[in-house]
Amino acid sequence: MRTLRSIAAQPLPVRLLLVNQLGVNLGFYMVIPYLAVHLEASAGMSLAAIGIVLGVRNLSQQGLFLIGGTASDRLGPRGVIIAGCLLRAVGFGMFALTPSLPVLIAASVVSGVAGALFNPAVRAYVAEASGDRKVEAFALFNLFANTGMCLGPLVGSALVAVDFRLGAAVAAAVFAVLALAQALVLPAHPAAPSGTSILGGWRTAFNDKGFLAFTLATAALFALQNQLYLLLPKAAVDATGTEWATAAVFAASTVATFALQVRATDWCRRRLTRTAAIGLGLALIGAAFVPPILLPPQAPALHFAAVLASALLLSIGVMTAQPFVLERVADQAPQGLTGTYYGVYYLLSGIVAAVGTAAVGLVADLAGTGAPWASWLCCALLGLASAALAMRGTRTPALAHTS
Repeated sequence: MRTLRSIAAQPLPVRLLLVNQLGVNLGFYMVIPYLAVHLEASAGMSLAAIGIVLGVRNLSQQGLFLIGGTASDRLGPRGVIIAGCLLRAVGFGMFALTPSLPVLIAASVVSGVAGALFNPAVRAYVAEASGDRKVEAFALFNLFANTGMCLGPLVGSALVAVDFRLGAAVAAAVFAVLALAQALVLPAHPAAPSGTSILGGWRTAFNDKGFLAFTLATAALFALQNQLYLLLPKAAVDATGTEWATAAVFAASTVATFALQVRATDWCRRRLTRTAAIGLGLALIGAAFVPPILLPPQAPALHFAAVLASALLLSIGVMTAQPFVLERVADQAPQGLTGTYYGVYYLLSGIVAAVGTAAVGLVADLAGTGAPWASWLCCALLGLASAALAMRGTRTPALAHTS
């Protein structure tokens, strides 16, 4: 009931964008988790070619977040969101075509550009439309996003079992429907004048030392959240010997988000400063990687329980920190540069996440079976260091005014 009341208290545009985010994640996770398997098993592509396809998609999105955020500021977020959904529909539709490397690379570029457009634009629209209820809005945003992330693989697995191209086509249809619905229903949101040029807006963001310090301090949030799709599922499968263990990891995360997201945000908002909530969330994220160290793989059943505990604690940490992080980015941005600031934030966070994920994988490879705890320890230390940096930043003048 508390969640429903919180949803009802949000303005109509925010409620529409919550549903949009559920649909975006539903369509995305119907296809992407199965893409590599399809390219190898059905299309007969080499691992190198598959890596190129997946890398191009990620680079197209992460590298263009700044462009998407700037477009949101200059053109208004509504049109950019609609354009992003249309492009994602085209990109996923291309995945449904007969696979060839040129077509797949083009599909990856188009779908990546789509994400670069609507991700910062949606967050800018939510931040501006929700007014003084930003934290609650972003908490609900996380809830709806996780719902789509959970439902997507379930729907996708049923469709892909018939034919991967069917799953891609249905996902493309989902994005097309989202674009049409927003074109018909989402209210216009005119761009606010920033009083500066595009390059001037970029200079403002990149010269904002307080904002950059905050971004780098909290970027580990995204690097460690990614382990929900990498380190944790692999550990669950290794402990149980079955692929279905992955579903248990996602179920633990989803149940935690459904049950606790709104309550956790409300509790933090009433009892903690924004900076304390962010620091607490990051500390919980770091602590989430400790249980598998204490209960090693030599005891498979206990190790699997530890992995589930990690997924649960990781989700609680993310739901604690993320709404306040997103609110902080919006509040830090000058008038007319909200999208630009989100673009810079996601660009830099994406780089840190990519480097961090690669580093965790490298540590796991180097440690081998002799020290399976090494990658977990790296993640724990990264989360705790990020929490310390986020809390320490409040003692500097550049960050104090937004704490």
